[in-house]
Amino acid sequence: MKNLITDLKTFLILWSTQSLSQLGSSMTGFALTLWLYQKTGSALQTALLSICSYAPYVATSIFAGAFSDRWNKKKIMLACDTFAACCSVIVLFLLKAELLQPVHMYLLNAVSGLMNSVQQPASDVAMTIIIPDKYYQKASGLKSLSNSLITIFNPVLATAVFSLLGMEAVISIDLTTFAIAFLALLFKVNIPSGQERDFAKKESFIETVRSGLSYLNNNRLILTLILFLAGINFVASAFDAVLPALILPKANGGEAILGIVSSCAGIATLVGSLATVLLPAPKNRIRVIYLTMLFSLGTENFLLSFSDSPILWCLGQLIGWFFVPVMNANLDVILRTSIPLEMQGRVYSCRNTLQFFTIPIGLFVGGGMVDKVCEPLMRSVAVGSLAARLFGTGKGSGAAFMLFLLGITGVIICLIFGRILQNYTYTDYPEN
Repeated sequence: MKNLITDLKTFLILWSTQSLSQLGSSMTGFALTLWLYQKTGSALQTALLSICSYAPYVATSIFAGAFSDRWNKKKIMLACDTFAACCSVIVLFLLKAELLQPVHMYLLNAVSGLMNSVQQPASDVAMTIIIPDKYYQKASGLKSLSNSLITIFNPVLATAVFSLLGMEAVISIDLTTFAIAFLALLFKVNIPSGQERDFAKKESFIETVRSGLSYLNNNRLILTLILFLAGINFVASAFDAVLPALILPKANGGEAILGIVSSCAGIATLVGSLATVLLPAPKNRIRVIYLTMLFSLGTENFLLSFSDSPILWCLGQLIGWFFVPVMNANLDVILRTSIPLEMQGRVYSCRNTLQFFTIPIGLFVGGGMVDKVCEPLMRSVAVGSLAARLFGTGKGSGAAFMLFLLGITGVIICLIFGRILQNYTYTDYPEN
């Protein structure tokens, strides 16, 4: 244990402080979701917050990796964190002036998404540099652990602070956590550099972008895994757009219940993350990836769609999210051990574009289907009909029907890609 802490000292500082900052940012995002749903009552308009964040992220990620491989990783991360903090400051100013409108939030989320597209590949490569390869799975488990803690505490803390002290207090917490992470990265974290200048001399910027796409084209296992996760992300993002529309309108729902149900996803990923850290490497990482997603999507969506009980909603989240850290850790090891370090920035960026382009689509489809198709459809069904017995009646029943459709979609995606992935083999470094 002592050797592990010594070997991972730099990672532990960066991971812990960045996770704290991520908690603050997530609290702001959750509180803004509550604020906007109160204003509009629309699942689609609320989902547009995330759409505006992910759309520029997806559109520019394919080019961002070229910058990441050519520029200093630490400076990129510091600059992008600063831009994100400025967006929070602008929201705070507009709130104090009573001028904040949905359009402002959409624009600022777009700027944040643009900055994240540059920061993410730089952060991914920085992690590869500072983590010894034998600790990849454990480090990935720790990252999943912090993400799960954020998922647990973010909705609870955001709801409590938002309800008691208002939106301004939430943003103030966000800015405080940013300052801690920024100072730690600036003064306490050393990320070795020097390769960037060598890469810049060898390739032009356009050649750097093309080489990332070419690498994926020549490594079909990684490309297939990325496309599989793109399908999973479509279902998961549509689920995120639908969940508030399922819980907030219900008599036994509301903001507090939404926070509790959302926290259950964090509890599940927390336990799954601990398991990932403690368990040895599996014999077949590829099989673990698609089977865990088949189980998750084949249970959670159906359980939530057919139930009207907060207890069963929580159970669905626990079942659906437990294996997500396991899947992420195995995918992370495959990527880090397969992609050469000098290629990782551009390949991760191409991965971000291909794997995450379905997220804004899923958010739009999920919110739009609830508002325009599923809710009107469920309003037209007769009381006592099969659909009413399965999905309930009143506002929220359309969201339940949409979750049923997402469950079917998720199972089909897993079965199709599982059959394709069975044709590939992979061997990584020993995990000890």
